[in-house]
Amino acid sequence: MAPDIASPTNKPAASRDERDLALRWSARLSLTPRILAVNIFALAMLAGGFFYLDSYRARIVDSRVAQASREATLIAQAIASTPKIDRDALILRLARTSGSRIRIYDRAGRVQLDTRAMGLANVVLRDPDKDPWNQTAARFLDAVIDKVAGADRVSQFRERAPDKGLEWPDLRTAFDTGATTASVWRAPDRTPVITAAAPFGPDGAVFTTVNARDITQTVRVERFRLGVVLGVAVGLSIFLSLFLARTIVRPLRRLARAAVRVRLGRAREVVVPRLPERRDEIGHLARSLSDMSLALRARIDATEAFAADLTHELKNPLASLRSAVDSLAAIRDPALQEQLLAVVRDDVLRLDRLISDISEASRLDAQLSRAKFDPIDLAAMIAGLIAQHETRGVERGVRLRFDRPVDMLPMVMGEGARLERVFENLIDNAISFSPEGGTVALSLAVRGDMLEARVEDEGPGVPEEAREAIFRRFHSVRPESEEFGKHSGLGLAIARTIVEGHQGSLGVESREDRMHGARFVVRLPLVQPA
Repeated sequence: MAPDIASPTNKPAASRDERDLALRWSARLSLTPRILAVNIFALAMLAGGFFYLDSYRARIVDSRVAQASREATLIAQAIASTPKIDRDALILRLARTSGSRIRIYDRAGRVQLDTRAMGLANVVLRDPDKDPWNQTAARFLDAVIDKVAGADRVSQFRERAPDKGLEWPDLRTAFDTGATTASVWRAPDRTPVITAAAPFGPDGAVFTTVNARDITQTVRVERFRLGVVLGVAVGLSIFLSLFLARTIVRPLRRLARAAVRVRLGRAREVVVPRLPERRDEIGHLARSLSDMSLALRARIDATEAFAADLTHELKNPLASLRSAVDSLAAIRDPALQEQLLAVVRDDVLRLDRLISDISEASRLDAQLSRAKFDPIDLAAMIAGLIAQHETRGVERGVRLRFDRPVDMLPMVMGEGARLERVFENLIDNAISFSPEGGTVALSLAVRGDMLEARVEDEGPGVPEEAREAIFRRFHSVRPESEEFGKHSGLGLAIARTIVEGHQGSLGVESREDRMHGARFVVRLPLVQPA
């Protein structure tokens, strides 16, 4: 079975346009995953907001650590300036106000006062095993994001014995240096715990503990909101990507399948969708491919018709030639032999003329597509052709007249030799149909952006129903006085092909003066100013 795409084994060097359109890493992917990948990549940038929340949380924690240090310092100063008899009430009031657990340690690391022992349990760590499933899911998501974002993992918070206060790093540093210090810990439920210690007097230090559960709650709320926005955006992006891929990929696949069927030789049975409702590039592509397939189908039909006509045209002189050659072997009369040899010579000349015209007609399209057009002075060309005919002598006394305008006419773009062939053919055709002593008139005029050339004769004219048929290949209507086989029936077909190759037109029109004869009209585009 033939492959979907036919390509030569030895590929030519890629042109600049092909290199510009070439794909590197994505060349093997279809359009649908590419569209999805581009849109999802844009959303992945939005998903980076999840990781931005980690830095947002770090800034909040740093701010709370600084706040805990200031509060510990203020509490230490307040305790130092308060009589011992009033300290218990002051510490309870400060613990309720700050939301922290306050402990007083001596230099040996023993607890002298604890707000929890005094009945204020405002800092209680949650047991993760007793939390509902949504909290477990939230902690799992926290762990995943911290892992991906590379967040620093702080130590887990563990209580110390009442007489082991020096195991707290903050408390030990406060006694050693006399400065206020603070640390961040991780509670069992992954919420931050902030501790701070500040010395007061020579023998004591304040140690505060706060469970900043509100930080984790704030980050989770913002993450949920961002997740909702991201989820909606992902859903819409996927839907729009699939819709876009469907509107692009589906018609392209239909066009590709139709093109493959045309390539497999099924041009007549393939209907390339034209997509008339689309006004975008795909619609233009569909209509261009449809027009191309129709032109290809017409070309195939014309080729087959040309082959059939060619077979028919070649059979006639070949049959006459075979009959004459066969008869030569049986006839001994010199006069009859001379007649048969004359028939052979005429048939050979007819075949030679026919093959030459067929060869030119078959190569004409390709040659015109490669031809280099130059500005042509059509008036000078026609005047030269008329002078050549008059020098050789025009048969039956036919006169040639060129109604050349006084003003200089614009030039046309074309290939001089080919255009000479057109007007040579039209002039010869007009002369052959003109009566004895008749006139063949040629004229030029500008019609809009076209230069119009007319060739008129005084012959019998062309019936209206035959004005298109005379331009078909091998269609030949010749004067009765003309010798049979002198023309191949390809002259007007070749002339029209040349004119259309110059973006012009060639046709037959009625004469405005209502005189007998035919008028052939050639229209060629004028040279456009640079």
